[in-house]
Amino acid sequence: MVISSSNSYSKNNPDLVKISSSNKINLKKFIQNGQVQIYQSSYRGSYSSIIRDSLRNAALGRKVLLVQFMKGGVKQGVANAVKLCGNLTWVRSSYSFDQYDSEEIENNENLKKSIHESTFELWDFCKKELLSGENDQIILDEIFLAIEMKIIDKDDLISTLENRFISGDVILTGTDIPKDLLLMANQITELRS
Repeated sequence: MVISSSNSYSKNNPDLVKISSSNKINLKKFIQNGQVQIYQSSYRGSYSSIIRDSLRNAALGRKVLLVQFMKGGVKQGVANAVKLCGNLTWVRSSYSFDQYDSEEIENNENLKKSIHESTFELWDFCKKELLSGENDQIILDEIFLAIEMKIIDKDDLISTLENRFISGDVILTGTDIPKDLLLMANQITELRS
């Protein structure tokens, strides 16, 4: 719950704080959500500044969740998340398509299934974290690629973002961003080479 001592805030938000004639304060509960920020780039691997900022935020005491949906190589998965600076939880998929040639994935149904299942496992974990309110910042790196590959449903992402409970920012990154997600963003940053 947020109460501001500013008179102008109370005047601009009359439904938030109502003072009755008996000097009792009736508060209307509201959930304060942070901003949805989108970082887009024409190529993959251009988000090192976001990872740098997540480390800085964690070092400053904010609880940060960094999820890299389409990065591989370390076979973390949800069960093997890495903790950095005491406040940064960094998770990658157990299997990732960037470890393999795209032709190899298309021709190997077991590999394709493993990649899809591990990416969806990350998304399921992220949904719970977005709804829990336990993090100050959540970064969903390359989530738009997971949507493009039809692993994560775009409408599920939108619904989860609309119902999230996080006082900090949710940062989404990717190369091909659906228009309806661009429209719901508070900030869009285009990174150029």
